[in-house]
Amino acid sequence: MKEGSAYKKVKVRFEPDNVSIVVERGANLLQAAIDAGVRVIASCGGTGVCGTCKVRIESGDVESSRSEKLSPQEWRQGIRQACRSRVLTDLIVTVPVESRLETAVVNREAKITGGSVDPAEAIATGWRFSPPLSKCYLELPPPTSADNTSDLSRLLRGLKKQCGLNHTVVALDVVKKLPSVLRKKDCRVTVTTLVKAVKTKADKREPAIINIEPGNTSQRHFALAFDIGTTTVCGQLLDLNRGEVIAEGVAYNGQVDYGADVITRISYCLKPGGLKKLQRAAVATINQIIDDLLFRSQVRVEDIGHVTIAGNTTMTHILLGINPKYIRLAPYTPAASFFPPVTARSLGINAAKHVHVFVFPSVASYVGGDIVSGVVAVGMHQRERLTLYMDIGTNGEIVVGNSEWMVTAACSAGPAFEGGGIKHGMIATTGAIEEFAISLPDLEPEIHTIGGVKPKGICGSGLLNIVAGLLEAGVIGRNGKFNTDLVTNRIRKGSDGYEYVLSWGVETQTGRDIVITEVDIDNLIRAKAAMYAGCQTLTGSVGITCADLEQIIIAGAFGSHIDIEKSITIGLLPDVPRNRFIFVGNGSLSGSRLVSYSTDLLDDARRVAMMMTGFELGESPDFMHHYVAALFLPHTNAAEFPNVSKRMSGLAGGKAKGRLAV
Repeated sequence: MKEGSAYKKVKVRFEPDNVSIVVERGANLLQAAIDAGVRVIASCGGTGVCGTCKVRIESGDVESSRSEKLSPQEWRQGIRQACRSRVLTDLIVTVPVESRLETAVVNREAKITGGSVDPAEAIATGWRFSPPLSKCYLELPPPTSADNTSDLSRLLRGLKKQCGLNHTVVALDVVKKLPSVLRKKDCRVTVTTLVKAVKTKADKREPAIINIEPGNTSQRHFALAFDIGTTTVCGQLLDLNRGEVIAEGVAYNGQVDYGADVITRISYCLKPGGLKKLQRAAVATINQIIDDLLFRSQVRVEDIGHVTIAGNTTMTHILLGINPKYIRLAPYTPAASFFPPVTARSLGINAAKHVHVFVFPSVASYVGGDIVSGVVAVGMHQRERLTLYMDIGTNGEIVVGNSEWMVTAACSAGPAFEGGGIKHGMIATTGAIEEFAISLPDLEPEIHTIGGVKPKGICGSGLLNIVAGLLEAGVIGRNGKFNTDLVTNRIRKGSDGYEYVLSWGVETQTGRDIVITEVDIDNLIRAKAAMYAGCQTLTGSVGITCADLEQIIIAGAFGSHIDIEKSITIGLLPDVPRNRFIFVGNGSLSGSRLVSYSTDLLDDARRVAMMMTGFELGESPDFMHHYVAALFLPHTNAAEFPNVSKRMSGLAGGKAKGRLAV
């Protein structure tokens, strides 16, 4: 190959990871980082519009296009967007702290304040511990000249007599290995059976024999439960004999390298090989968690017998290798809502050949199996109590109903709740500002970060706390605009309009001032307005109001870290008695676990999905009316938030007397 060939190999070293990779000359720098295992935040999936994948070129040359996401000063400093840069020579590249995807956050403790933190009132009840996967140890009489019935008949006869199984389906793979397995331990074997969900309670169950092992392995009886989130994947290793979680793990979904949200992921799937790449990324994350769980618990992969997976509609499609293209196109039609049985190994999941995967059914394009799983977990389908179930995020999902009926919808809130679209926004990693207070009269802030380190940005829950604090202190008005008459150097005019300085550059990891701008506040207002308008529209569709709700269940990672009082202050959540709020954390994972424990709840998952009526909020005139009305803090209608209005009046009186410290 000639020296000047466009395909000359070049070496790229990424700091501070000290990781190197050899790529073709002209390779995309972001893709090189992904291939090298270096996590660079790329919220837009590499389309160049978000500006989160900034890196600094220490040595070497790249071909890079100018972008409005880079200031002239950054360009002179060698800062480039990795997605817009192509490698020309050997490179040394530094990934700055604000562009790095940290991993410590996924294990942080939930900090919930302002509401009922005990989820005991919202747990599914009345189910039997009867896992879909069962093991039965058999001691069969060996064949003789007087009884030379077939091995399979002998096995089925033993199952009926010793385990009470009259009707079973036998997998061909079991029949193939039956002769050798029976004779290894003198006809002492362990049979694994699996039952699948039925549509109605009257339907007949037919357990399937999916595996047979020599000897007694009944004490080694495990399953895996997963929640496949857009940002993170959570998994649990379950002991099906004792009904206990023996290990839990979590990791960033490997798909984050290709975009932060489902729309970006769907767009990436449309590229040549894109769907296959994203499917492999999700499976690689699952396998990473499985390896970790097995290592920590000293369980063999051969002892895993079943896997349950809950995820939103897009994540489920991608995991199963189904084209998600039409999920994002009107009339927003998924390929399927109920998914046929599939083996783990066929998806690439690290499990034995006989292991099947139960994938939670979806309701609509943007109301997926994760919501069905959460509703099953909290027992919403079992109680008469009028309940609102909320999973707050970029695509916030809400369900209203009880044991008789349920209506559901998705609210496209945007990425603000996860730090997206914010000038110094970031996902909830170490160094993200998450707690905020402000004192009067000097208007000086007090901040706390995840991990207690110097700040490098603002996460979603931090943004919510900051805006609530600024509103209560009178620094911003109900329209989200700064009060520029205040005497403080914290409020200043910036490139995006007026802003408030949270941390000066000398106090931050980045060396630059961290600010919140009026544009940031507006983005949060739009996000919270979408969620609240969704609640109003959905409750109104069944002839009730938010005040009629007897219970409000908050689920999801973001919901686990919000301050309930501050969420009501800005108008994200209804202003109802605080004892009606219940936090359940990762409801999707809880449902996935409970379905692994109970065939009753396995059936419920299917029935819950079928009883939900989906609403398309974008086609509702009422939604737009409610949305516009909610574009203030907390709302244009003070009667919607009576307690907040009363408290804000009291705060205003306190400020007038100089006594307030928020």
